[in-house]
This record gives sequence, C-alpha cells and structure tokens, in this order.
Amino acid sequence: MDDTTRYQRLLERYRNGDIDRRGFLTLLGAAGLSVGLVGGPMAALSRKARAATPDQVRFDGWGGVVSEAFREYAFEPYTEKTGIEVVDGTFGGADEYLARVRASQPGEFNIAHLSGVFDYARYHNLDLSTTLDEANIPNLDLVIGTLQTPFRKITGGNLSAAPYDYGTTGIAYNRKHVSDDEAKELGANLLVKPEFKGKIGGWGEWKTRIWYAALQTDQDPNGIEDMDAVWDKLREHRDLLLKYWGSGAELMSLLAEEEIYVTEAWSGRVKALQEQGHDIGYLDPPGGLAWQECLFVMKGSPMAACEELLNFMLEPEVAIAVAEGQNYPPALDPNKVDLPESVTSLPAFDPTGTLESLNFFDPDYWNSNEADWSKTFGRVQKGY
Repeated sequence: MDDTTRYQRLLERYRNGDIDRRGFLTLLGAAGLSVGLVGGPMAALSRKARAATPDQVRFDGWGGVVSEAFREYAFEPYTEKTGIEVVDGTFGGADEYLARVRASQPGEFNIAHLSGVFDYARYHNLDLSTTLDEANIPNLDLVIGTLQTPFRKITGGNLSAAPYDYGTTGIAYNRKHVSDDEAKELGANLLVKPEFKGKIGGWGEWKTRIWYAALQTDQDPNGIEDMDAVWDKLREHRDLLLKYWGSGAELMSLLAEEEIYVTEAWSGRVKALQEQGHDIGYLDPPGGLAWQECLFVMKGSPMAACEELLNFMLEPEVAIAVAEGQNYPPALDPNKVDLPESVTSLPAFDPTGTLESLNFFDPDYWNSNEADWSKTFGRVQKGY
C-alpha cells in the first residue's frame, strides 16, 4: 500500500466515525514515522528536506487550556511525524513577550501565537517579520480570506503569519450574583457597577481597558473624541477592582473561586469554565471587542520547519481538534471546510465566514496612539 493510500484510508476511517479524534491523531503520528503522507498534512516534507531542518522549533503562546490544546492536538503529532521537537513557552501579556523578543538573539524565538493585526503590525514595524513561502502552506487556501487581508496589507501582499483562530473579549459574570437580564441591560457598564466593588476584575492591558472605557462613555473605540472621559472612567473602574489579572489562567481562577463576580473575559476561557461546571454567564455587549490570532514566524527562524508546522496546524482535522480543545473557532472558512457542531456552537463563531458582525481594533489608529495611551494607562493603573 503506498503512502497516499494509507493516509487516505486513515482519514476516511476518522470521517466515517470508526475512530475518534484522539485516535486519529495518535494513528496519524504513528503512521508518520514511516510514511510521507503525500497529499496530507505534511505533503511537502521530503526526506531530504527533513534531514536539512533543525531538530527544534520554538513556539510561544498564551498558556493554560490554549497551550494544552496546541500541545496535545498539534505539537505532539507533528513531532511524531517529523522528529522535530516543538519547544513551547508561554507568556501572559503581549507587551511583556515583545520585550523578551526584542532582547533576544535572532532565531531564539520562532513562532508566536500573536493576538490581532495590531501585534502583527508592531512586529513588522520592528523588522521582526518574514515572508512565508505559501507554496509550502497549501492549507492557507482553506483560511477565511478576510482574516488574511489585513495582514497582507501590512506586509506588501505577503504573509509573515497564518491566521489561526478568532474570538471575542466580552463580559463574564457569576450567575449567582448577576442575572442574564441584568448583564444584558447594563452591558459594558456592568464592569463599573458600584455595588460590586471589590468583586470586579479587569485585564491589565491598555488596549482592552481603553476599548471598554470608550463603550462606557458612549464613544466609538476606533474613533475616540473625549480621552479625558475615558481616563476618568478607567480610574472609576480601577477604584472598584479587586485586582487586574494578567493571564487566562488567572482569569479562570478568579472566576472559578468566586473571588470576582464580573470581568471582561476571553470567550474561550469562559467556555472552558462552563464545561467545568461553573455557572458563569457570558455576554458580547454592543460594540464589544473581537480579535483574531495568528501564528507569526519571526525573522531568523528555520523557515522550512516553521512552514511545515503551520501547514500541519491548518490541516482541518488538526485545526478542528485544537479548536475543540481551546474553545475558539478556527480560521478555517466554513464555506470551504465542513465544521462539526462542536465548532459551530463555540462563542463568536461566524457561520458566514465574513466576520462582518464582529468589531476589531483598527491597527493604524491604535498603533498611532500606543506610545501615549499605554504610558498614561500605566500611570492610571498605579493609582494616578
């Protein structure tokens, strides 16, 4: 039996329901030790190319359930197939991670799970971007076009990253203390309800804080006209806080232990809490914040190995498994890929594949204000 036939039969068994997703990925990895999977996830990885690649690729992401999903459903099968180890690190905030990258030697960091077009532009403007050989990533053809377009605009029509998932930063609330009706009625203002003083949380990240303060002052977050009102609202929010949280793991812990009753939160993390049995509600308020994440390949990285890893991670069976594990919709176009109910039921999923109903950061607007706004928020955060 040739390589192509073996892979196709394995894929057919999975699609027919003869083996579950975990079994499929396990067998995929095992089969990959001896076959090339022509036409499958690792189509372009010949023996010659494999011998020429380094034995490690570093990947940095957001930790917690997100990193667990990547590790189980993408990195381990990829390593089984190629012999290339994926060394995965984590970070809590985009600014902190960028500082580490800028202080590193070229090639020390390879792929990062970056959030938003904003970060993509920042890395490109700092001369950290690359140009992917898209012929080595054929699964990019399955990715929603509107997720690729803003990246291509920044890097002259090319890509330095593969769009991978998207979600929303909405409002999470403990249903023991907040009803669904109250959450819907108050929207963004639930985060500054005086009665919840000491039971409110907030992500200590300047862009998200300013976005929600703009909503609370009835302004367009991508066209703020009264920044004084925004800073006043941020101080009001700060004085009601228990604490600013700094990572998805900390967010989940604060909600699960009922240390806080309300906070803005990432849709997938709330879904994970709900699956664990916690009675946490979730609301995307009018004007709420959406984001997309990408797998960004940095300057100095081993391009062949990185491109093969990206293509593997975009293989529908792998991307769907990761989506189920981390609870964020994949970047796969639902008009091109048959997505299961486990994905289509995820928060923020857009069945049209257009994402027209979601609100994203305007990268030019936010990048142009970063120096001033991030510095001022740092002062507000510290009590000024």
